[in-house]
Amino acid sequence: MKYIGVYKMFLFVFLVYVLYVCKHHLHPPSTDLRRLLHRLTIASSLSIICFSLVYLLTGGCESELAENPEIKPSARDFLARASGWRQEGNGTDALGSGHAAPETNSSGKEWTAARRLPQALIIGVKKGGTRALLEFLRLHPDIRALGSEPHFFDRHYSRGLDWYRSMMPKALDGQIVMEKTPRYFVTVDTPARVHAMSQDVKLIVVVRDPVTRAISDYTQIISKTPDIPSFESLAFKNRTTGQIDSLWSPLWIGLYAQHMERWLAWFPRNQIHLVSGERLISDPAGELGKVQDFLGLQRIVTDKHFYFNKTKGFPCLKKPEGSSKPHCLGKTKGRTHVSIDPEVIRKLRDFYKPHNQRFYQLAGQNFGWH
Repeated sequence: MKYIGVYKMFLFVFLVYVLYVCKHHLHPPSTDLRRLLHRLTIASSLSIICFSLVYLLTGGCESELAENPEIKPSARDFLARASGWRQEGNGTDALGSGHAAPETNSSGKEWTAARRLPQALIIGVKKGGTRALLEFLRLHPDIRALGSEPHFFDRHYSRGLDWYRSMMPKALDGQIVMEKTPRYFVTVDTPARVHAMSQDVKLIVVVRDPVTRAISDYTQIISKTPDIPSFESLAFKNRTTGQIDSLWSPLWIGLYAQHMERWLAWFPRNQIHLVSGERLISDPAGELGKVQDFLGLQRIVTDKHFYFNKTKGFPCLKKPEGSSKPHCLGKTKGRTHVSIDPEVIRKLRDFYKPHNQRFYQLAGQNFGWH
């Protein structure tokens, strides 16, 4: 319509011009008049052709887009795709920044994948079931968890938070980033360091009968260093008097009340969730449900995801996403424990009894360790 209007205006101007010429050349010889009209015709034709070309090259495309809005979305989509985030093999965006990078879906909504500091930490305890808990939680679509143990707050704190952030997996808005390092629970400086990073971080501790945990810990140690002394000789300062060496690492870790008090000095009790290592084996779905509630997530990981492996004595995942086979934890999990003198076990239970009672008070629940 705009194109026709321009032609009408040009025709009006041309007619005015012809009338003007005729008025001033009304009585010239007929031959001169014919020449004049011939020149006007050629000039007007050339003008119309030139004007049309200029119009098409400048205003035509713009007016078409303006008058046909359905063309615009596809153009915007093309630009979005051309400038959108491209995932590289190393997990960083195309610019290599490792920070937020937009990804646009067909509806035009932007999602943001970024490396963020964790909002939740599995801080302990060693040989309590932390690896099983992490693997089970990774089934949840709203959890992004680091597979390895970064040991930032106990070993690599001097590297700074930027280094720590770079270790985290990319996560979308709304997903929870988490990692596990069981040593955090027993390291003296860790609670203050975690608090300096975030006062709102959610903390998860998997606890287990401290005597059973100590034997499991020792079983792992001798698998790597088989020439060390026996459990019985290391557990006592003096076997004759029955004085227990509470500073020996496998026993010291089991002093849960001592470690818990250090964390409660920095974080409120409702920010620390305790998982029963025993129930994580006997009722994994039940324990996972409580953890999902604690993290504010929908209960997506349920009993349909597990089956009990009688050979290993542990629950396994039926069919993890992207796999057609069931998945159990590695060979290092579920080892057969070394045989310990029953009298030594009895003495250890007597030793831990007051510490366990104190821990039950701090935790607000009885774990039933006898």
